[in-house]
Amino acid sequence: MATTAIATEDQRVIEQYLDAIWLEKGLAENTLASYRRDLNHFAHWLNERNSTLMTIDREWIQVHLDWRQQEMLKASSTARLMSCLRGFYRFSLREHWLDEDPTLRIDSPKRARPLPKSLTEADVEALLAAPDIETALGLRDRTMLELLYAAGLRVSELVTLTRSRLNLVQGVVRVTGKGGKDRLVPVGDEALDWLRRYMAELDPAFCGDVLFPGRSGGPMTRQTFWYRIKHHAVVANIDKPLSPHTLRHAFATHLLNHGADLRVVQLLLGHSDLSTTQIYTHVAQHRLQTLHQQHHPRG
Repeated sequence: MATTAIATEDQRVIEQYLDAIWLEKGLAENTLASYRRDLNHFAHWLNERNSTLMTIDREWIQVHLDWRQQEMLKASSTARLMSCLRGFYRFSLREHWLDEDPTLRIDSPKRARPLPKSLTEADVEALLAAPDIETALGLRDRTMLELLYAAGLRVSELVTLTRSRLNLVQGVVRVTGKGGKDRLVPVGDEALDWLRRYMAELDPAFCGDVLFPGRSGGPMTRQTFWYRIKHHAVVANIDKPLSPHTLRHAFATHLLNHGADLRVVQLLLGHSDLSTTQIYTHVAQHRLQTLHQQHHPRG
């Protein structure tokens, strides 16, 4: 959409607003350019309909949202515009340019929540088997991957683990998650076997209490582990987008596919809100639909 044919007064208030938030918030140039583009587009749309930013009411906002829906514009771009307009009109009220905020009681469109990228169980098996366990580095990586998948840990939780937080007798690990909240997570027999094998060769004189040390003996960085996973994905011939978080998604999805209760998965993942965990039910449902289509005679 062109950004010409904007009322002079609209152009003035847009630039005044952008100058003010640049000073107040120190926004990046790209962010300011995005705000300018959204405001100019909206002002241009209004100008075509003989209106301006400073003369509209709530009804104009709703008409514009309806127009964007008819034009099949992305919900994400509309949500971004609404966020921009709310900031602009709050500033306008503060400066006494307006007596009422036209964006009040206007709901932004719901952004489609992308499904988490996951791996099949065969993908996971291939990835776990990729490290060369005859080397110290490969044994460490295999153990990390096994634990990550067995316990559904965040990568930050994994790389900061200490030996003192691991109970091999009870088969649990104490994890400090978001907000400093601790949770106990069970570890399966397979991962426990790898942990015992790995820890038998771990040198405490080198790493102290750190469970998975980097080259310096301190905790490995998240970036380092991410690079290690990418390396092993190549070895395993996995061409899907892959990150440490992908194994956490696979952990949750595979549990649900095998009948686990959603609230149990919530506790294991350390989600404070069940709605965060519910995204995985969509993944499981998608998997069931795919299986139905593949194997049912009328699928």
